[in-house]
Amino acid sequence: MASRQGDRLPTSTARPPGRFDRLRRHRRWLLALAVVALLAQMAVAMVTAAAQQTPTIDEPVYVGTAETYVREHSLRFNPEHPPLGKLIIATGLVFAHPHLDAHFTGDQTALGRRLLYESGNDPWRVMLWARLPVIVLTLLFGLVVLAFARELVGSVGGLVALALYAFSPDVITNGSLATLDVPAAGFLLTSVWLAWRARRHRPLLHLALAGAALGAALATKMSTLPAVPVLLLLVFLSFWQARRTPGLGLRAQPRLVGLGVAVAAGTALVALAVVWATYLVVDPQLRWTAPANLPAVHGLRGLVIDWLPVPRPYRDGMRIQFGFENDVWTGFLLGRLYHGSLWYYLPAALLVKTPLGMIALWLMGLGVMAAVPRLRTAAPYVLLPPAVLLAVAMTGSRDLGVRYALFVPVFLAVAAAGVVALRRRWAHLVTAALVGFVAISSLRAFPYYLPYSNEAFGGPSQTRLRLHDSNVDWGQDLGRLADRLSERYPHERVWLVYKGSGVPSYYGIEAADPRKVPPSEVHGLLAVSDTAVAKADGRLAALLDGATPIDDVGHSITIYRRA
Repeated sequence: MASRQGDRLPTSTARPPGRFDRLRRHRRWLLALAVVALLAQMAVAMVTAAAQQTPTIDEPVYVGTAETYVREHSLRFNPEHPPLGKLIIATGLVFAHPHLDAHFTGDQTALGRRLLYESGNDPWRVMLWARLPVIVLTLLFGLVVLAFARELVGSVGGLVALALYAFSPDVITNGSLATLDVPAAGFLLTSVWLAWRARRHRPLLHLALAGAALGAALATKMSTLPAVPVLLLLVFLSFWQARRTPGLGLRAQPRLVGLGVAVAAGTALVALAVVWATYLVVDPQLRWTAPANLPAVHGLRGLVIDWLPVPRPYRDGMRIQFGFENDVWTGFLLGRLYHGSLWYYLPAALLVKTPLGMIALWLMGLGVMAAVPRLRTAAPYVLLPPAVLLAVAMTGSRDLGVRYALFVPVFLAVAAAGVVALRRRWAHLVTAALVGFVAISSLRAFPYYLPYSNEAFGGPSQTRLRLHDSNVDWGQDLGRLADRLSERYPHERVWLVYKGSGVPSYYGIEAADPRKVPPSEVHGLLAVSDTAVAKADGRLAALLDGATPIDDVGHSITIYRRA
């Protein structure tokens, strides 16, 4: 009998589902699980640091100012920084219920000390509540990093970017403090991401939101002002891309240019409205008396200040900031103590304090964004704002820490994700290995993220030999010093040279300043902040020459024994 092929069922060649097929079906859940894991470890790191560290030098000023915003609606303290960051801090202080004398008359430094140590409050509790809003905001900005990178190169790239952000010691350090650097950098990144989204999705809405995020950055730190022209240029480019159609005639192009300029101007107005709103939230009447010692600013800077359409306190705050820039500060880089500033300080400090794997991925990401055509259009958005801000920051006079360039690890986390655009197995393996190296380097520093330095420079215990101030010793370990003294050196005479805003006696440290007595009287334990060691001269240098280091506290305070 002749067989009929038409009646014969074809033999199935489909292979049974394998493990990778099952993984693909659950890709969304796996992505969500990875995101939660990365943010959870970051949250644990930041909350642990926040709970264990005593106030850094700047925090009491911000916390005291935040409390006066809520209680008195007064702008008289800390005018050199706009209100938004401190209003964010105030949302945590609402739950701490701290007591503060009404209408305190001292300066802002005394205000912070009065709130934390002289008003019956628990400084540990107050500082934890003040830091928690910044921690939450830092985690939310991690989602912005994820979303931005995911839109550029997909989910895997988004995870790479989020991992670099979540394991960045500098982001963890500053994200766990009641300070302004992470909020300013995060709002700026959010603005850029929204401008990028406007190219393809509801441009007017996204550009309006980009203006609001830009305004939030400006209302947090004045150092973000140089990014304004860059952002407005990106807004114009996004609107042009969104409205440009194939075959656009010559007559239509000028009209599109005009609309783009108008949209950029509208975005700037939204940003200014946010700045004004933050001041009005604090004081609807905008009562303001300029400080008696307000620096005079002349030339182009003076013209910019006079013509900038922002509240008077903002403009006077800019004058104070320019006054700081006119001062001569002491710096310390790679073991060298100097007066003034070095133009290469920030790049060098970033080289010391950034994990080696992260630096490698940054460089690879920059190369890929330049080489891969589909990523070139994103390069101005990801790279131009941090490049401009870094160039401006490098001209500053204050070589005090990489926190002045915190936008670099935030933006370059997105740039590094571009590596996954290389459709090569070796590229993905190298990326995974480098991310793992970053994670190990970061986790090894736990919980001492503030004095972190990478393995090439000896790790956190050796950072004090290369850098100082907020890179190493920002006053954060006074509580740990108290514990160490009580556990290992009870009943011994203690001499203390502490650089910070904490009050040693509150933590049970009974110590005298060795610089105020003849060297022959200084015997016993000598605890010295490492920044003071780096700057030691005269009497302190002589005291250290005759002392033997015997202990280290948090990699920021060294304990010596002096016979």
